Amino acid sequence: MAVSEFSLIKRFFTRPAKNKQTTLSIGDDCALLSVPSAYELAITTDTMVENVHFFPDVNPEDLGHKLLAVNLSDLASMGAKPIAVTLALTLPEVNEQWLQEFSTGLFALADKYQLDLVGGDTTSGPLTLSIQAMGLVKSGQALKRCSAKVGDLIYVTGTLGDAGLGLKVKQGYQMHDSESVLAQFNKPLPKVNEGLQLLNIANACVDISDGLAADLGHILDMSAVGALLNYEQLPVSKQLRHYIEQTQDWEMPLRAGEDYELCFTVPPEKAFELDIQCTCIGVIDKQQGLRLNKQEQIVDFKTLGFDHFKEI
Repeated sequence: MAVSEFSLIKRFFTRPAKNKQTTLSIGDDCALLSVPSAYELAITTDTMVENVHFFPDVNPEDLGHKLLAVNLSDLASMGAKPIAVTLALTLPEVNEQWLQEFSTGLFALADKYQLDLVGGDTTSGPLTLSIQAMGLVKSGQALKRCSAKVGDLIYVTGTLGDAGLGLKVKQGYQMHDSESVLAQFNKPLPKVNEGLQLLNIANACVDISDGLAADLGHILDMSAVGALLNYEQLPVSKQLRHYIEQTQDWEMPLRAGEDYELCFTVPPEKAFELDIQCTCIGVIDKQQGLRLNKQEQIVDFKTLGFDHFKEI
C-alpha cells in the first residue's frame, strides 16, 4: 500500500519535543519556537543533491548524519547553540527502509544536542535534501567573518584535507588504512562545542566547507585584511602526509573541502584562554590577500574553492 505524505512524516520524522525552546512542533501549519530575551536566532540552510554532494550508493544513515552535520557546522562557526531544524525531502520514490535508515542517522546526531525536528516538507522528484537549522546566541556575541584584526593569530581545529582524501578513495584512489578518511568524508563531526567555547575569545570564525584557503579567504575579504600561513604548521593526518609524498599534491590541505573544521582568529593576548584541540597556522596582517610561507619562501596563494556555478 502506498505511503501518504502525512503518514510518512508521522512514521519516520515525528517525535516528542526535547528542547525547551520548542513550544509547538510537527503537526500544525507552523512550528513555534521561544527565543529568550537577550538572545538572537541564528539560521542557516544547506541543500544536498544526489550526484552533486553525494554518491547514489551512499549509506542512508551516513547521509542523514552528514546532512545535519553540515548545518550544525554553520551554527558552530557563529558560536550558536542548536535548538531546532526543519527538513525538506524531495524523493524519487518512497523507500521505507531508506527512510528508516536516513532518519536513524539524522536523529542520532540530533539527540546529541537535544535538537528538535520541528517541520519541513516532502515532495516527489530527483533526490534532494535540505535542512534549515536554528540556534541561539547571546545578542551581539555571534562570531562573524568580518571581525578579524591585524595581529590576530589564525587557528584551525582538527586536521585538514582528510575528507578530500576520503573523496579520492571513493573515486578509486588506492590506499591502506582508509577508514578514518572515509569516516571524515561520510560522517563529519560538527564542532558545536568548540564554537561555543570560542565565544568571547575569537574575533572571527568560519567553518571549513569549501577548503581552508577559500573559507579563510571569506574572513580576509569581509574583514579587509590579509594573512600569512605557515605551510609546515598545517595539521595533517599521517594518511594525508603519505598521500602528499606519493602525489606531490601539496595543495590538498589548503583546497580540499568538507572537513567541517573551524578556522578562527584570536588576539595574541587571548590565546592562552583556548581550551580546545586546535593548531596555530598563521597570522592576520594588513597586506590584503593570502600568502604562504613554504620552506622559507613566501608566495601568494589564490583562494579558489568549490563553486557550484563555476562552469556556467
